Amino acid sequence: MAHNPLDIAAIRRDFPILSQQVNGKPLVYLDNGASAQKPLAVLDAMDRYYREMHSNVHRGAHTLGDRATNAFEGARKTVQAFLNAASTREIIWTRGTTEAINLVANGLAPRLRAGDEILVSHMEHHANIVPWQMLAERTGAVLKVIAVTPEGELDMDSFHSQLGERTRVLAVTHVSNVLGTVNPVVELVRAAKAAGAITVIDGAQAVPHYQPDVQALDCDFYAFSAHKLFGPTGIGVLYGRESVLEAMPPYQGGGEMIERVSFEKTTWNTLPYKFEAGTPAIAEAVGLAAAIDYINGLDRNALEAAEHALLLRANALVDSVPGMDIIGTAKHKVPVLSFKIAGLHPSDIGTLLDQQGIAIRTGHHCAMPLMDFYGVPGTARASFAFYNTLDEVEQLFAALQKIQRLFA
Repeated sequence: MAHNPLDIAAIRRDFPILSQQVNGKPLVYLDNGASAQKPLAVLDAMDRYYREMHSNVHRGAHTLGDRATNAFEGARKTVQAFLNAASTREIIWTRGTTEAINLVANGLAPRLRAGDEILVSHMEHHANIVPWQMLAERTGAVLKVIAVTPEGELDMDSFHSQLGERTRVLAVTHVSNVLGTVNPVVELVRAAKAAGAITVIDGAQAVPHYQPDVQALDCDFYAFSAHKLFGPTGIGVLYGRESVLEAMPPYQGGGEMIERVSFEKTTWNTLPYKFEAGTPAIAEAVGLAAAIDYINGLDRNALEAAEHALLLRANALVDSVPGMDIIGTAKHKVPVLSFKIAGLHPSDIGTLLDQQGIAIRTGHHCAMPLMDFYGVPGTARASFAFYNTLDEVEQLFAALQKIQRLFA
């Protein structure tokens, strides 16, 4: 549904959970980087699917099967348009970003030899580190790491010095889940392609804030999770360049991904189904499509401006909390504030904020190497979405000031 792009109050009414109370306080939800909330459009679409059309997809010889299949494949077309992929054959349903990256790492194994290099960055989520470590151990490849600067930006000199003729894969995040840093993915992809490397972009933290264009980006793979894009949990998307997907072996075996099975030989289904073994998350695909349609009904430029205003206000209030230190001060970042306060453990900050109705994330954020780089066990992280308000930013800092006075 369309809104006045600046009518945040109207937008908030589309998200039922935002009107509830937690611990006797109005909910201030600032954990969007972990999982965003869901609008009524998503809840209604999934409810309608289960009430009116639920069936398994593709082979049902009945009306419900046709309805479910049309909704499911219609969702794939919605995702294709969202990413500007060339074809629905390039849109693979997964359980999330983590499974998508594992699928790619598994599929690229036949291409790698001992001594080949896989290039990741120091700011990656574990989901974009561990699969590549496993692939390196399996093939004898070497994992190399792009350094980050103290400000939380990629060290581009480090990138260019390590990118070479043995680089077979570049796997980097579009946006850091800890720092909020927006990486120069166009430049990274262009350089990696010139070196002959396969390019894999973790877009989980980017899609809530930007609409990626995979053809303009020219990457080989782009992955994201629905639940960070205001959609349901349990489903994600892998965009893959068709020519690369065609050359890759299947990730899992079973139903749906086969063309014909005999005990002598099994042949694979065509794309995208070759990578979609088993009954898929049908209702979740419908929910993701509804989330994308909802976002498309809003003015994305206005929402980006509103989010940037939240970040600017938060940055302006940092000095109001004695001992508060921001981790990640990149020039180009999404509205994520990862911080520590002298004398307070991050988990204590999270617990004390929760008592005041404010939800944030604490810990290492599945980025232990980055925590090691900054010499901290973890951080407190407030991550904002377009439905958050400047008043909520003020509430966060008022609560932090109170905590600092009482406990620091």
